Amino acid sequence: MNNTNPLVIILGPTASGKTKLAVRLADFLGAQVISADSRQVFKGMDIGTGKDLSEYHVNDHTVPYHLIDIKEAGEKYNVNEFKDDFYRVFERLTTDGILPILCGGTGMYIHSLLQNQAYTAIPNNEYLREQITSLDIAELRFKLSGYPSQLTEHADLSSHKRLIRAIEVAEYLTENTLVPELRPAISSVIIGLYPDLNLRRSSIIKRLDARLDGLIPEVENLIASGLTEEMLNYYGLEYKFTGAYIKGEYSINELKDRLGIAICQFAKRQMTFFRKMEKDGVVINWFDPHVDDNELFHDVLLCLKSSRTI
Repeated sequence: MNNTNPLVIILGPTASGKTKLAVRLADFLGAQVISADSRQVFKGMDIGTGKDLSEYHVNDHTVPYHLIDIKEAGEKYNVNEFKDDFYRVFERLTTDGILPILCGGTGMYIHSLLQNQAYTAIPNNEYLREQITSLDIAELRFKLSGYPSQLTEHADLSSHKRLIRAIEVAEYLTENTLVPELRPAISSVIIGLYPDLNLRRSSIIKRLDARLDGLIPEVENLIASGLTEEMLNYYGLEYKFTGAYIKGEYSINELKDRLGIAICQFAKRQMTFFRKMEKDGVVINWFDPHVDDNELFHDVLLCLKSSRTI
């Protein structure tokens, strides 16, 4: 490894083969995988989150992985917790001379590392949120304009959710001084898997069909353990829609159709976020995941070598 604090990042939409590629690279390079998935941190949520832990077992051994199964189902997890957990693992691996490979589809988590946004450390203000959540976008923008410009200059005004967060940040900064936390510099190379749209959709539907029989009892177990409908919705599409099916709101065919469509829409949003990262100056080296596995692997290795990461 020629760069200081090297990091390989593998990102892409759901069902694009990220884990398979990351594990193969890790096995070949003696590296270890760090998950960048907002839901795989939770125990007992394996099928709906696509953990695919069996993929980490190659050549009669298990490739070490991190930030999977570190929280109990029923808990929550946020981007600042992820950053703290990531840097703890990253520094340990780097100190030991082991290349970390960050793999996942949660673009916000990955982007937070590359941009090192200090504002992720600002806690949620539930009281404030209750007061302003009923406001529409125009009203939220007007409220945000009432804060000093230096507290709002980095605000994203594009959505209701982001405006609420921007107001929350501005409100916090009017009464508190945020001291940036010093983090080690990262020398990263980013590998993006960009499947053809039709192939992406077919891969999503094929994977859903293969997992649905196991997903239903997984959600039933979560409900039996005390998870509420609100928490199932918090954990994402698979849990939200399957929970509705268990309540009798959908037939099995309706569950397949509705969930399949929703996951395809989610994959589109993932790609939109990755494109936004590029607009922010993040360089992503895109590859077609549907070529021959060996061809993809060797092309990615060449990319890593040319970047002096390996």
